[in-house]
Amino acid sequence: MPVSSHVSPSRPVRWTVALRALGLVALLAGAGLITGCASDKDDVLIPDEPAEKIYNEGLTLLRKQDPEKAAKRFEDVDRTHPYSEWARKSLLMTTYSYFEAGKYDEAIASGKRYVALYPGSADAAYAQYMVASSLYENIPDITRDQRRTRQALDALEDVARKYPNTEYAATAKKKIEVARDQLAGKEMMIGRYYLEQRNYTGAINRFKVVVTQYQTTRQVEEALMRLAEAYMALGVVNEAQTAAAVLGYNFPDSPWYKDAYKLVQSSGEPQENKASWISQAFKRGVG
Repeated sequence: MPVSSHVSPSRPVRWTVALRALGLVALLAGAGLITGCASDKDDVLIPDEPAEKIYNEGLTLLRKQDPEKAAKRFEDVDRTHPYSEWARKSLLMTTYSYFEAGKYDEAIASGKRYVALYPGSADAAYAQYMVASSLYENIPDITRDQRRTRQALDALEDVARKYPNTEYAATAKKKIEVARDQLAGKEMMIGRYYLEQRNYTGAINRFKVVVTQYQTTRQVEEALMRLAEAYMALGVVNEAQTAAAVLGYNFPDSPWYKDAYKLVQSSGEPQENKASWISQAFKRGVG
């Protein structure tokens, strides 16, 4: 994150302190209607403490490599000066600090709140990017459910679509490819399992998802070879040859093509059936 752009604003900051019903709070406390005391002296907020002072304390904690405590301090600005310009800046810094602390759920929550409150802000793109990046950092192992990966992909695509001319869009696009590869890898894992179980139709359906939806990922070469394998096992030679031919045409140096070529060689040279869904998928594809 370009911390300097938020840490040391180049232009004078104009802010308005929120109205606080301090007299009412004192009155209720004196009447015994508000009870209790802080258990930790460090958690006590001083209502008249300037927002700028609290904000700068958060920055100091960041510089001391204590992002979680920094996030808490930035949250103090929002609580004590909720309608000030400092509150807006602090909410963004809260998102960044939680991200740096590895508290991704908290970063997602504060980032979404920033976008909801300040959708027209110049920093809305960054906040949404931080939400997407937090989801991205939570992508699970390929053996687990990929719901988080799909959420990350959707959020990253939102950044690229809504803010196409920003640095965040460029970085988001790189992460999009990784997320897509992860989803394709999950389909491949399940497809290979079906192949081992001789559930060839189930395997074909999984490899078809990779070829039609994740054609630009590194998984597509193996998917085409596995399609040739599954179709040969079913005796559907034309489709097996088409898979091998399409693989050879698009990825002639791929080791997967060598395997596919050997697999279908017994039935002749790989020949593409132009009417096959495999051939049509690559004509429509962007890869």
